[in-house]
Amino acid sequence: MIRGVLLDLDGTLLDHRSAADAAVTAWLSGHAPGHPRLAEAAALWWALEEPHLRAWQAGECSWEEQRRRRIRALCVELSVTVPDDLDAAFGAYASRYRQSWTAYPDAARAVAALEGFRLGVLTNGSQRMQEAKVRAIGLDGRVGPVLTGEVLGGSYKPARACYTAAAEALGLAPGEVLLVGDDVVNDVTGPAAAGMRSVWLDRHGTEPPPDGFPRITSLAELPTLPALAAQGARSARAEAARSKPPTQAR
Repeated sequence: MIRGVLLDLDGTLLDHRSAADAAVTAWLSGHAPGHPRLAEAAALWWALEEPHLRAWQAGECSWEEQRRRRIRALCVELSVTVPDDLDAAFGAYASRYRQSWTAYPDAARAVAALEGFRLGVLTNGSQRMQEAKVRAIGLDGRVGPVLTGEVLGGSYKPARACYTAAAEALGLAPGEVLLVGDDVVNDVTGPAAAGMRSVWLDRHGTEPPPDGFPRITSLAELPTLPALAAQGARSARAEAARSKPPTQAR
């Protein structure tokens, strides 16, 4: 029986890619006006994100240093002057990024439809930033705890310990939890290896799901998943029974 649902954040509840693309394009336009490869900046920035975040998660560098490395690498790739103050440069990008934080249109309704389940957000970002994102998109207090490696003993997706610790944070066993997210390794095959159920959110609908795993193209489909629909029906019956007036003794 599924009793809890963990939701990924970036790419699942929040449109991280659009916000990052707009922010880095605006930053490069200001740093190197008229750059001939401006149209490539977003894809390059996207490619740089994961390896540098992995270095931070592995303890190879600080959160601030991985940011500096990303800005430096982008400038080197595009053959533009590397800023003297990399922290200020990333801060300018980050300011634009925050301004573009937007929830996907299906996020709030899907969260509301999951009433009765224990909810949480399982994400690989920094605790402070991910909590800020949840607040910014209006889901604070509605999606349960925000769980990152910083509060899960240093374990990040797709480490097995990350999923078991996240389930424990909900007071559940891994087999009682369903994880929903857009990354096949982090959100589908990774949790499955830890005994957790999972579903792939493929918003673009361009690829077949991994063998044996369900795929949805919108969070609006979540309530119709057999495991969640069955539990939702049970919860509804239980709630109806609790609210029914007691039979009067005759």
